[in-house]
Amino acid sequence: MFSMILKANRGRIGKTEQQYVVRTRLVHLFLGVIVFFCGSWGVWANTPDNLDDPETVIRMIVKANADMDLKTLETHMAADEDTVGYTIGGRKYIGWKDVKQAFEEEFSMLSGLTIDILNLKVWRQGEVAWFAMEIDYNREVQTADGPITKTWPLRDTGVLNRRDGIWMLVNWHESMREPIKPLAVEREAVSSKVGDSSEDMDLTGEWEIQEEDKAYQATLDAKGNGPYTWQEGRIHTDNVVDRLWSGTWKQKGNDREGAFEVLLSEDGTTADGVWWYLRVGTQKNIPPREWGGTYKIKRLSPSISDKDMTP
Repeated sequence: MFSMILKANRGRIGKTEQQYVVRTRLVHLFLGVIVFFCGSWGVWANTPDNLDDPETVIRMIVKANADMDLKTLETHMAADEDTVGYTIGGRKYIGWKDVKQAFEEEFSMLSGLTIDILNLKVWRQGEVAWFAMEIDYNREVQTADGPITKTWPLRDTGVLNRRDGIWMLVNWHESMREPIKPLAVEREAVSSKVGDSSEDMDLTGEWEIQEEDKAYQATLDAKGNGPYTWQEGRIHTDNVVDRLWSGTWKQKGNDREGAFEVLLSEDGTTADGVWWYLRVGTQKNIPPREWGGTYKIKRLSPSISDKDMTP
């Protein structure tokens, strides 16, 4: 009898163990399904809506630019070797390699960047879309005197092509929304304290050169010639007349050259003025004094006394 009871109990225990194993496996399977769908949901939830819409992709590209996210930019910008893009300053890019280098240079100079889309219109026909857009490009640059923010009012047009279900930017053109004024130095109340020759002023020393988007240092000799720390650049001074300092610059690192004109302060420690392109790569037909920017130059060493400034 005890033997029969034991066998019966063993049978019940065996069934209970089997049921436990089955239930455990079902629970594990259920949890696995939850984890899978939750994981998939997380990825899906972080993906922008409607990537089949070219306007969404354009906004993604603008956001990636503002976030300095080169990986996302590369995802939606065509890597064709013959892709052509134009931007401000008379610059022309052919192929993704040139574009990527320009992005890397730009991002390396900035301490902050935001882009406001003011107006965007998109048209689409089949696998091709094109757009017109107006933006405010707000750049922040760290200088010795603290961060400086400057807004570039830009307008962009471009063409996208859908390839394997992904919209790619294949061509674009960027320009200023406002008319370009010839770059010139304000020469009000120029003092005659300095003579009429560059030999009257010793420009020896370290100088900080500040543009709208970056700052770097130049080491000049007495005649105002010497290298600077951006793109293997070099300055050549033509002359200094009545505090008006003019010359040329050349950058081996990115194959560009141009000219500059700045007005020195009466004590010779600072100078404000402009610079412009004369050549960008093989492009030489750049109108003078149209594409460039501003210079703010500060003498770091040595200091100059009034005696040094007197002819």
